[in-house]
Amino acid sequence: MQWLNGEPQTGTIAPFDLRDRGLLLGDGVFDTVMVAQGRAVFAEAHLARLAASCAAFDIPFDARVAQATLGNAARKIVTGSVRTTITRGPAPRGLDLPDACAPVILTQAHAGPLSAAWRPLRAIETPIRRNETSPLAGHKCLSYMDAILAMRQAKAAGADEAIFANTQGHVASCATGNIFVILEGTLRTPPLSDGILPGVVRAQLLDLGRALFRDVEEASLTPDILHSAQAVFMTNSLRLIAPITSLNGRALALNTPLLAELAQALYDRVDSRTDLSKDFAAWPTTD
Repeated sequence: MQWLNGEPQTGTIAPFDLRDRGLLLGDGVFDTVMVAQGRAVFAEAHLARLAASCAAFDIPFDARVAQATLGNAARKIVTGSVRTTITRGPAPRGLDLPDACAPVILTQAHAGPLSAAWRPLRAIETPIRRNETSPLAGHKCLSYMDAILAMRQAKAAGADEAIFANTQGHVASCATGNIFVILEGTLRTPPLSDGILPGVVRAQLLDLGRALFRDVEEASLTPDILHSAQAVFMTNSLRLIAPITSLNGRALALNTPLLAELAQALYDRVDSRTDLSKDFAAWPTTD
């Protein structure tokens, strides 16, 4: 199911201005939301981040259309995910911003089971660097080539995910989500200044972790910490918490009871009445 500027579209083909800067220049942003029991999970946080990204790039944001279409899409598919893509819209050739723009909001709903949640992952470290000095680093911008290339490297190595370091050598994020470690009873994730996305699930875990861990830190991670941690895991809106069980083919520790307690807290916050599975109960212990 698809909507263009709030209007439902039939099939996968819709009228589209071929001068659109999102198509030609990657001039736009996007967001993906989990849908469970007909509602968008953490919808307010997702819409707020989308609005902040549009503001950062001077793209007018029609909050009414974005919110209404997201809610409508969630009710129709009941379970699955919804992606909202916003482009600056059509403009003359060149890089200069148009004097006036007509942004495009494309909403795409995908029905299906929430099967990605909680699944363990194997990861590699990619030589591609996250540029923490870039104004794009904290936003989900349309050009995702770094992540695409990193995931291609991961698949070629028999892994599921890639981990980026930034230009300072600090662990920044995964190709498709934020990264956390549990280290000596402390929950730690890189700070936003290391060039990472302010993830919606990341924010939830920073809040939940204060009741479960001795300390919660936003602090830089060095690659060696990944091998000494009690657990390493990735977060995003569809996977929620995904333990990383190996890095570059080498097994990592997984303190299942500690991580499962955090997963249970997140599960309860998502809404335990949904059809979301509790597969974290079957995580293997490798600690």
